[in-house]
Amino acid sequence: MSPLTTERPAARSEASLEGRRFHGVVLERGKTAGDADTLIFEGGRFRSTACDRYGYGDGPYIAHPDGDAVRFEAETESPQYGRLRWQGRVQGARLDGTLTMLRDGAAAGEKWVLAGEH
Repeated sequence: MSPLTTERPAARSEASLEGRRFHGVVLERGKTAGDADTLIFEGGRFRSTACDRYGYGDGPYIAHPDGDAVRFEAETESPQYGRLRWQGRVQGARLDGTLTMLRDGAAAGEKWVLAGEH
């Protein structure tokens, strides 16, 4: 995958995620409980607080309108654990997404993220 580029709108619009924070949970497939998470879109960068303890930093994100929602993509990286590819959809105050763990360029697992904006 080619590096992500950031799109920084001049002002916040419904199609923008810039400056927004979503609080929720990261879930493994088939589980009903997971790790608390805050997903942050700030300064053209994306960060997951649940991934901080694994050494994942922030990474650039892209967002684009999708009807009455916004779709986004981001990648974050940890020196020890590899890369995470994030994809999701925000509609109103609700974020639904997935994160795919990548090792040596191949998918090594997937988790779901469910969150709401406060």
